[in-house]
Amino acid sequence: MAGKTGNQKIIEQFLADGMDYMFGNPGTVEQGFLDALAEYPEMKYILTLQETIAVMMGDGYARATQKPTLVQLHSSPGIGNAVGAVYQAKRGHAPLVVIGSDAGVQYMNMDAQMANDLVAMMAPVTKYATMATSSKSLLRTLRRAVKIASTPPMGPVYVCLPMDILDEINDEPVFPSCIPSTRVAPAPELITQSAEMLLAAGKPMIFVGDGIAYSDAIPELTHVAELLGAEVYGVEFGDLVMDNTHPLYQGTTGHMFGSFSHPITTKGDANLIVGTYMLPEVFPELGDIYAPEAQVIHFDLNAYEIAKNHRVDLGVVSDPKLSLAALAQAIIAVSTPEQKARAQQRIEEIGNAKNAKVAAEKEADEEQQGKSPLHMSQFTKVLAEKLNQDETIIFDEALTSSAAVSRYLPPKLAKQYFLTRGGSLGVGFPGAIGAKIANPEKTVIGFSGDGGSMYTIQTLWSAVRHNTGAKFVVCNNGSYKLLQLNIDQYWQEREIPKHDHPLPFDLSYPAIRFDILAQSMGVEAVRVEKEEEILPAIERMLADDKPFLIDLVLEGNHKSDWVKVNCSQ
Repeated sequence: MAGKTGNQKIIEQFLADGMDYMFGNPGTVEQGFLDALAEYPEMKYILTLQETIAVMMGDGYARATQKPTLVQLHSSPGIGNAVGAVYQAKRGHAPLVVIGSDAGVQYMNMDAQMANDLVAMMAPVTKYATMATSSKSLLRTLRRAVKIASTPPMGPVYVCLPMDILDEINDEPVFPSCIPSTRVAPAPELITQSAEMLLAAGKPMIFVGDGIAYSDAIPELTHVAELLGAEVYGVEFGDLVMDNTHPLYQGTTGHMFGSFSHPITTKGDANLIVGTYMLPEVFPELGDIYAPEAQVIHFDLNAYEIAKNHRVDLGVVSDPKLSLAALAQAIIAVSTPEQKARAQQRIEEIGNAKNAKVAAEKEADEEQQGKSPLHMSQFTKVLAEKLNQDETIIFDEALTSSAAVSRYLPPKLAKQYFLTRGGSLGVGFPGAIGAKIANPEKTVIGFSGDGGSMYTIQTLWSAVRHNTGAKFVVCNNGSYKLLQLNIDQYWQEREIPKHDHPLPFDLSYPAIRFDILAQSMGVEAVRVEKEEEILPAIERMLADDKPFLIDLVLEGNHKSDWVKVNCSQ
């Protein structure tokens, strides 16, 4: 056959766009281009045992590189498996280029096995979903998808590639996709107006999200916060937005309940929002989230997010890094000596309050030393002493144990600490593998719970197959602890007397032996139940660059005997 088929040309297109890893799970209708992979050894296929894992591993790689990342899924059943993970990537603005095949255009009216409207399945969870319907526009369609995935606000795209279109001879040229620059600066008069509004405030507040990380604006954000003496809160983010040890960084707004965020968002009389939206809780506040007279300024490249749910007095579609740099210069130019002095006073007061809070938390942790069952702080305190944190990446899906992780391993540098986002469980371990593939020279540790890790435990097999030395820690408390905490809040809000948690929240029986599960897939592992076992386990984990798992048994609220009786059928 003269010429190259679409199966060959799509691989050449992906390589031209710098995508040399394909995270996937194979299927019959993809067999043509998977067979062609042997002709392109520079394209490395990372095999996963379930489609969710392929997406989440690609998500971790994309977040670590901030580049378009290729994920291959199977037809209808495979896409169905992956939808939740793709949704998470959409909420986190991961630039995934998701491809999947179909039996062929010629079969689409047959309602055959695995037939479905694949584009319709993926449209709600992607930034863009389409199908290639002609070999004359196959590569053109892929380049459009790559451009959309990689242009802020970044997000996953899906392209359906019918087998018969890929089997045809393809005459299209291969050339890199164009990713347009979005480094757009605000008009000078809007920057001046913003500076004056913020400087007039007695209590300025700053709320930021992943737009800060993706535009590399951490230095500019920090400068503005220091010039204003403003508290900084992370909102809807998965990557580092500010050095967590900085006195002005105050943590996050709520994830679940608007009642947690409301006291934070009503504190200020001027609110600066950059690179996020307000607010991402599951049960958000329905009324105004700001103080009645407070002014609100919002800079973001995503016009949709500005004033999406709550009032904004000055909204600007612009690049976070350029906006904050210009804002800092304007603040310096127009601030008075009195305003500068007030900003310094606020920094001191905010820093002192933060130091006292952290000291109290660590003092409470000290009371756990020597006790059993274990508390997460007992583990992370030892881990922090053994790690070179500047050369370590944390992928944190520990959820209810995350506070203890970040207390002793506070993220300071960009691309050093990634958080779960979007509400889809299971990203901690595959995300860590993706980050390790992107950073093979660094120590990468994925934290997950016993509930979350079981969604994607097969990912350990992929770590061994591809010689990827990520480390894994299961925070094993024998329950869906987050659900227990959430229903406690539910009872409190409705004045329902506290009682036994629902039976489905208890994972204690039968006990899951994560160390044995890991060993069955080729990953060396240990189970840690006592304080004296922590140090040897950590030293073994860090002794080489091979996959390793610690099954860390923690205190939990569970009743295995009660489960045994009540769940018996």
